[in-house]
Amino acid sequence: MIRRRIAIGVGGAVVLLAALDAYVVTTILVTVVGDLGIPINRLERATPVVTGFLLGYVAGMPLLGRLSDRFGRRPVIQLCLVAFAAGSAVTACADGSQWAHGIATLTAGRLVQGLAGGALLPVTMALAADLWDERGRPVVLGAVGSAQELGSAVGPLYGAALAAAFDWRAIFWINIPLAAAAMVAVHFCVPAGRPDGRPDGRPGVDVVGGALLAAGLALVVVGVYNPEPDESALPPWGLAVLAAGVAVLAAFVLWEVRSRTRLLDLEGTRRGPLFATLGVSLLSGAALMVTLVDVQLVAQTLLGEDTMGGALILARFLVALLVAAFLGGLAARRFGERVPLVAGMAVAAAGYALIAMWPEGLRDASYGPLPRMDVDLVVTGTGLGLVIAPVSSAVLRTVPAARYGIASAAVVVARMMGMLLGIAALSAWGFHRFHALTAGLQMPLPFLMSRQEFARRLAEYQEAVRDALRTEYQEIFWITAVLCLAGAVLALAVRDGGRAPGGDTRPVADAVPETRS
Repeated sequence: MIRRRIAIGVGGAVVLLAALDAYVVTTILVTVVGDLGIPINRLERATPVVTGFLLGYVAGMPLLGRLSDRFGRRPVIQLCLVAFAAGSAVTACADGSQWAHGIATLTAGRLVQGLAGGALLPVTMALAADLWDERGRPVVLGAVGSAQELGSAVGPLYGAALAAAFDWRAIFWINIPLAAAAMVAVHFCVPAGRPDGRPDGRPGVDVVGGALLAAGLALVVVGVYNPEPDESALPPWGLAVLAAGVAVLAAFVLWEVRSRTRLLDLEGTRRGPLFATLGVSLLSGAALMVTLVDVQLVAQTLLGEDTMGGALILARFLVALLVAAFLGGLAARRFGERVPLVAGMAVAAAGYALIAMWPEGLRDASYGPLPRMDVDLVVTGTGLGLVIAPVSSAVLRTVPAARYGIASAAVVVARMMGMLLGIAALSAWGFHRFHALTAGLQMPLPFLMSRQEFARRLAEYQEAVRDALRTEYQEIFWITAVLCLAGAVLALAVRDGGRAPGGDTRPVADAVPETRS
């Protein structure tokens, strides 16, 4: 009993390590951009740094996670830790002398980090399935999922603290000794050998399906990445590449329907409720990533905060997210999953609508004695937090007990896909709008005018840029509010009654009161 708890504790620790790095960039992006010599009005050049990790994470999770069924949990975890450390070293070595080279290095390092980190969650969940029976497994899966969720809340603050104390590169250098220590712990604590203990028990790995999913998502991301957003919302190759991405994703779906070995085996599942729940996870993921990136940008570009100051503003949202995640688990146990899912997405939609209406004098705005910025961020974090536990619990209702690990990982895959596609698409739109709003502005030059006249014109120019930024952020948050409202409607299709098919005879909401994605 003690040995298996230590093993799953080590697995949870490596999941947390990878989850932290999924979010550290959100608070240091402006700092990184400045260090690489990229002007603040050309932030679109840095978006591959964010999307690269997410793309690797989504691609690595279903494909590399299945390798542990074939080769064993311990070697796959150690291989992932080696790759994660290597990707961290590449990221930390990004050179600021030429921004294009620096961004390429950063993106490559983050992609490798994502590939390795994405595999750690399903492997650890599979380890839980090896060590616990059907009755005890859901609670353990919920604990592993909590480590993943903790990363989303702590990661931005963790990154900001290290960057403030040392340098942004320290965030990635420190991963090397952490990964080495984790490898030692895995060697001594995680059981060796294949899950079934037989040398010939080697289930297949859906390499074709994994490659199609990764290629389709990569094409979509490339299709919306526009290095020249002042000309159009999409790049010249955008429509053609997007169409190719949709075609490849359609081929992935067809392959999964016909293939014997699948990334996500839906046999015995209630597909309608399953897809509705995964849709809620996808939309909530898109909203979460937009918040982590754009609230930080608001703080640094409009409110004049540094990295740590922006992280502390974001902390209002993150603390509310964690508290509401616990409350959402209690609500799911008391009322079923549908009620907190619908309520959470609706509250989040209202929160984003409030953020979209933030006034120019935001620091001084208030609701009576309460600062408006704090209230709006807490409302939004509460709404998204309420969704975390019920969305995992609802998915477990739709699958047989033997597929709890795959289903739990699918929730995270859906959410990370939402993050990837959401931040890619909304960033493309936002950068295009900013350049369109500032197209007629010209930076004043201190020639042929008095010092007072130059100061006046410079102040007018800077205020016009801030107005354009404010309009860009408002539109992005309005779109996010609509996405959350769509999630609330979709949540109405989630089934929260009955019993889990083929597994524990208790209702899943009772069996897994604190399961989290």
